[in-house]
Amino acid sequence: MEETIRYLIRYLIRSEVPEEIYKSIGYTSEEEKFGLYKVVIVASPFFSDGTYGKTSSLPTLPLPELEGVPVLFGEPRIEQRGDTWIIYADLVAGAYFLMTRYEEMVRPEVHDEHGRFPGKESLPYRAGFIKRPLVDLYGLILRKILRKAGFPIEKVDQHFHNFYLTHDVDVPFKYRTWRSVLRALIKNRNLKEAWDVKTGKLSWDPYYKFPEMFYKFEYFKARVPFPCHCIMFFRSGGHTKHDRPHYSFKSKDMRTLLKFCEEMGVEMGLHASYEAGGDPSLIAKERERLCDILGKEIRWNRHHFLRSRRPEDMEALISAGITEDFTMGYADIAGFRLGTSREVRWINPHTRQLTPLVLHPLLIMDCTLSERKYMHLKFSEALLYSIELLHETISVGGEPTLLWHNTSLESDWCSDYNYIGWLYNVLVKEMVEFEAFDDYLNLE
Repeated sequence: MEETIRYLIRYLIRSEVPEEIYKSIGYTSEEEKFGLYKVVIVASPFFSDGTYGKTSSLPTLPLPELEGVPVLFGEPRIEQRGDTWIIYADLVAGAYFLMTRYEEMVRPEVHDEHGRFPGKESLPYRAGFIKRPLVDLYGLILRKILRKAGFPIEKVDQHFHNFYLTHDVDVPFKYRTWRSVLRALIKNRNLKEAWDVKTGKLSWDPYYKFPEMFYKFEYFKARVPFPCHCIMFFRSGGHTKHDRPHYSFKSKDMRTLLKFCEEMGVEMGLHASYEAGGDPSLIAKERERLCDILGKEIRWNRHHFLRSRRPEDMEALISAGITEDFTMGYADIAGFRLGTSREVRWINPHTRQLTPLVLHPLLIMDCTLSERKYMHLKFSEALLYSIELLHETISVGGEPTLLWHNTSLESDWCSDYNYIGWLYNVLVKEMVEFEAFDDYLNLE
């Protein structure tokens, strides 16, 4: 547990802070030890054996606030005692609670039809801070107190430190198989379009938006001052109805797509199947198969339907050779599921042990914004909501991850609820000039 606590403190103040400053921070509830440190975070009973893992350990609403930031554990006050600054808000336990998805372990009976913990059941949503990266804000408070204690710590640079534009390849083509043409015939719908696309050029297919996405990413990458990554997640298994349609990597069209990915320098990952979301033991086989198909090591993953449900799923990723996962967002609400906008090493809430698996929080998924069963926002609402999330990420020097499906770009026109392709274009444009976010939010 000691390694985990030290990691959390280091994460809060960030890695660039010198070791001597890091060692000046204590985490204890024993007053006789306060004088050993320049800054003390007072430990709440959260980690005690009589409290940890019980529903009684969950924070109660409404939450108190420290400098406008909700406090999950401890008291919202800071005092100076001699040369020591004492933070009575348990920032460590609060960060741990959010970064480990602790409440999802304690409330396993809460899930939707896909076995996922609903975002609207989460504490961040119910307490009203789903749009705020609370862990990062805790870090800013801690850094501020360290400055008061006399340490020369600069303010966090307010810009993106990394950017991940990701795409899940669920349905790469709409009408490039005879099966799809037959389906159009049976349904008596779009038969001419299906026939023309199947017998014509690949670029005619409504779902083949990859060139558009890649070229837009290149435009974006060339014009921003921070590192950018474009990642495609491919499925290589699954036998449930939610894993359809299956696509063959041997087909001419798929070979064209893969070659194009290579030419554009697009990174690739595993899109673990819906079936593997229910049976994590399948992840290793799916990764091995994808490695064989692509002829390269695959270390990145995102679960289909965002169906990562239990800590056991994470352990299965580690056992399978996955080192980084991009699943951690809620399907029904966009925001900061892990309480942070930065990549974080996963801590197993059952064992409380730090693991080598790196989690990249998913900030926005396209269909989350528009679909009736999720947020069902109009275009103007979705744009403002997305800009708010991105602005929050910038304000703490975060690393946003966006998920846009190629199928979402089929339509090139915009209406109240058919706008995902248009929103994609607007967000990319605004992120090139990300200072313009303030124009949307009327911020000074």
